[in-house]
Amino acid sequence: MAAKIKKGDRVIVISGRDKGKTGEVLKMLTSDGRAIVQGIAMVKRHTRPSQAGAGGIIEKEATIDLSNLAHIDPKDNKATRIGFREENGRKIRFAKRSGEPIDR
Repeated sequence: MAAKIKKGDRVIVISGRDKGKTGEVLKMLTSDGRAIVQGIAMVKRHTRPSQAGAGGIIEKEATIDLSNLAHIDPKDNKATRIGFREENGRKIRFAKRSGEPIDR
């Protein structure tokens, strides 16, 4: 099955504590069905000082389930579903809301 959400996509959170926030997918964890999105699901990590760097409380992104994410339509910046079609012999993803292609 082709992936509907990929690294670098702009997504919106459709449920959970960060509902309505948008960000770019930084990393995909396909085996777990989760993603790390820039600025979403921030958690505090208490780190001990080491040779690599000073300790303290570091804020970083936690993973979020793919079912809580939706693509952002390139035309009107609203949540959309993804479809697949073939153009020039290549399979591309497109926004079902506007028909705009998502793949660059």
